[in-house]
Amino acid sequence: MVRVTTSEERVARPAPDRRAALRSGIALAAGTLAAGCSAAGAVAHPVPPSAPAPPATGTTSTSPSTSPRTTPPAPTPRRFPAQPPVIAHGPRTRPQAALTFHGQGDPAIAKELLGEAEKHGARVTVLVVGTWLDEHPDLARRILDGGHDLGNHTLRHLDINAMSEADAVAEIQGCADRLKRLTGSIGTWFRPSRTPRASPLVERLARDAGYPHTLSYDVDSLDFTSPGAAAVTRNIMGEIRAGSIVSLHFGYADTVAALPAVLEELDRRGLRAVTTTELLS
Repeated sequence: MVRVTTSEERVARPAPDRRAALRSGIALAAGTLAAGCSAAGAVAHPVPPSAPAPPATGTTSTSPSTSPRTTPPAPTPRRFPAQPPVIAHGPRTRPQAALTFHGQGDPAIAKELLGEAEKHGARVTVLVVGTWLDEHPDLARRILDGGHDLGNHTLRHLDINAMSEADAVAEIQGCADRLKRLTGSIGTWFRPSRTPRASPLVERLARDAGYPHTLSYDVDSLDFTSPGAAAVTRNIMGEIRAGSIVSLHFGYADTVAALPAVLEELDRRGLRAVTTTELLS
């Protein structure tokens, strides 16, 4: 299959309204433009629409909705000595693949995707945006309670490779602090925003923040362009193989519609959908 540009290089159409998408599977609605992920320069794609945050009852750090849960701390980052600083795929020798999701957008769609994965016995990796956690703090524990990996996708999802050192530190640490407050851990992974691969500076800053590796991918679903569920499935299944790490997004109805077919085809090929931690362990 001939690759075009990655989802980090394309300008997407507006994200679909979930109710309309559930009627048609691929209907689109207007979305608000925000920074996307770009492999070569600063471009933008729509952020999936997110449900309104509940009325404020205080500051983010003291609100009851964002106070730490009295549950065991979440897993912490691990060093994998056989892996490079930037991980784009796992071992090609085991029949496993990792589906990774950029965590942003309508929380109802996020929960639907998690439920669909769990129904098929799959576990995924979710890299969350810090400001999204501010709006939907309960989703951090929901992800962990489902047996999924939870990681850091920066505070505001801006072009981190183009930032000054101080601003990049704030982006990495801002999301890490939110994860720590909500789960007891900074998350198991860091993925840079608006780029498939971190710059050497961002790699170093992520290590300094406690992440031994930065996470990339080798299969791009292009789901954020809303090409239709069948196209999302083709984009994934045309390139996935043992050890692959796939880039997907919360917040898009095409992704919800495509996921059952993707998981069924993985089963047919004898590939298990596992967390990135399991993929590399």
